[in-house]
Amino acid sequence: MIAIIDYGAGNVKSVYNALNRLGAESLITSDSEQIKGAHKVIFPGVGHAKPAMEKLQRSGLDEVIKNLKQPVLGICLGMQLMCSHSNEGDVSGLGIFTERVRKFEGQIKIPHMGWNELIDPKGSLFEGITEGSNVYFVHSYFVEMGSQTSAKCEYLIPFSASLRERNFFGVQFHPEKSGEIGSKILSNFLNMNS
Repeated sequence: MIAIIDYGAGNVKSVYNALNRLGAESLITSDSEQIKGAHKVIFPGVGHAKPAMEKLQRSGLDEVIKNLKQPVLGICLGMQLMCSHSNEGDVSGLGIFTERVRKFEGQIKIPHMGWNELIDPKGSLFEGITEGSNVYFVHSYFVEMGSQTSAKCEYLIPFSASLRERNFFGVQFHPEKSGEIGSKILSNFLNMNS
């Protein structure tokens, strides 16, 4: 069973539908025991970091997520909340990843929205994915490059398109909206050993 964490800030239904198309049994839940007992966990999210983090703290899910031992995939805001700090609302994150979240600035259109290329994807999440594969982004804030970066993208500057630390994975893009490439990435996650 795949647990999709519902904390009031996620695009949970589109993730559920993407998993369903892959034949994976999943459950949208905010129940700590169901999340802890799942074979794998997906932590999606759209919206503003500060209220999302406050919801996690009120429900106790912040501690639940940090202590999970099975593979966990954070998507978009979910990945950003797994970082050490976000400039969006000046809020501390879960600290799973040491990288920080900053806002795009300069002569560029914000949000960064649409298809963009993955650069140097590596690790089990990107097995069978080649450099230059296009995935779908929608975000105004980005995760800096760092030691846990497992794929990057460029939008005026290079940023982390994906992160990895132990059993925790994060993607800034939306695999559930990224066609065949996104489906392959989700399949790779589903096929990981727990």
